[in-house]
Amino acid sequence: MLPLELRRVILFTEKLPELTIFYRDLLGLELAGQEEGWVDFEAGACGIALHAGRSSIGNRPPKIVLYAADVAAARAALVERGVKTLGSVKSTGSFDMCDGKDPDGNPFQISSRR
Repeated sequence: MLPLELRRVILFTEKLPELTIFYRDLLGLELAGQEEGWVDFEAGACGIALHAGRSSIGNRPPKIVLYAADVAAARAALVERGVKTLGSVKSTGSFDMCDGKDPDGNPFQISSRR
């Protein structure tokens, strides 16, 4: 079986500073990382990330992110199993990722980002 772990759920928002304060200061989640347009929180086995960008119901739902140390190998194994909705592997220089959609059109990602 392919070793995939649910690592984070990404919430897209146009209110990044406001949601950062909410999750960090009001809910008390520990900041795990922060970059331009991105804030990552520790939330137990599955983290929550805020991604700057427009969100609307049905247009940009949350994205489930599954961790794999080797994204290319994970993608190849999933394609071999019949997953037809995976894009190509992209590298940011610090981590690799591959986006896909489930049969209902919900986005998911395989990522080597810890």
